[in-house]
Amino acid sequence: MLRPRESRDLQLLSSQITLSPTADLTWTQDVFGNAVAIAYFQAMTDILVIESLMTLDLANPMAPVFEIAPSASHYPFQYAPDEWTDLGALAMPQYIDPEGRLEKWARDLIAGNPTNTLALLKDLSESVSTKVSYQSRAEEGVQTPIETLDRGWGSCRDFAVLFIEAVRSLGFGARIVSGYLYNPDQQYIGSADGGSSHAWAEVYVPGAGWITFDPTNRSIGGINLIPVAASRDIRQIMPVSGNFLGMTDAFQGLTVEVSVTSR
Repeated sequence: MLRPRESRDLQLLSSQITLSPTADLTWTQDVFGNAVAIAYFQAMTDILVIESLMTLDLANPMAPVFEIAPSASHYPFQYAPDEWTDLGALAMPQYIDPEGRLEKWARDLIAGNPTNTLALLKDLSESVSTKVSYQSRAEEGVQTPIETLDRGWGSCRDFAVLFIEAVRSLGFGARIVSGYLYNPDQQYIGSADGGSSHAWAEVYVPGAGWITFDPTNRSIGGINLIPVAASRDIRQIMPVSGNFLGMTDAFQGLTVEVSVTSR
């Protein structure tokens, strides 16, 4: 999953994937509409190289205005029956929390009854980075929200999962997004250079649609974010996955490099 998701604000001008060794490449879409390239290799190799080069036009506004429907401008609100049906598992928590700690933490941030919906979501996003310290993490997988709360630190994917599970515990529909962070001035967390891979969240609010939240950087809107794939669970949108035939000790290392530049 390396091809950006095109939208009103993102136009893909060109995209090229180069593989070494060469492979037969086919394209498909998953259940979420993400573009998936499947590579079938015919030859033995000691090194696998996957290079993705793309040019795109990103036109997200600096200060987005969200036209939230009057019926959803204040929380709590109810999704329309069709919206609730279609959101389905996107509105259901994915991690076990038998003591309800996460929901309690989220509900403690509700200012009143009712309270402004967008303000509540902003408070939740900002509270993640207040509660948890950012730390780059190379280990495979994601921490559970309770693990992140207990440890007090996590990577961008841990921040996103914590925020998503918190808003789901309040009845919102939310999904996780993987892609790239554009960071030319080094003002954003989660990148050591001009760009990096990144993970963030989107919350569905009637009228406004899917609103982007990056809890790692306490930001709303996607002015510096290039989405590649969105899903219910982060395990469904790994950029590269697959299998190989060989010795069990064949794997020696993995290197990932991301460069995002502007013209």
